[in-house]
Amino acid sequence: MSYQIRYTRFAKEDLLRLYGFLVEQDLAAARKALDAIRKGVEFLQDFPFTCRKARPEDPLLREMIIPFGARGYVALFEIEDNKTVTILAVRHQREEDFH
Repeated sequence: MSYQIRYTRFAKEDLLRLYGFLVEQDLAAARKALDAIRKGVEFLQDFPFTCRKARPEDPLLREMIIPFGARGYVALFEIEDNKTVTILAVRHQREEDFH
């Protein structure tokens, strides 16, 4: 089964914020970071249930660790139904938490 991936407005804003932060320092790294996030999210098309639960009481709200360099990113997502995964937010691992 393949899930359709969609992004909330907040998740899209997160991607722009993360890209904007990196692009000021290194354009190539910024592009590679977005590519790593995109590849990580593609994995969810087939295997969303393999990622850890964000809250034990909600089996459909999950987090995915996306490696990038020495650190990486965390994507918060929800399995909406048997066809749709929604990316709710994306943050760098060193950020405090999702806003």
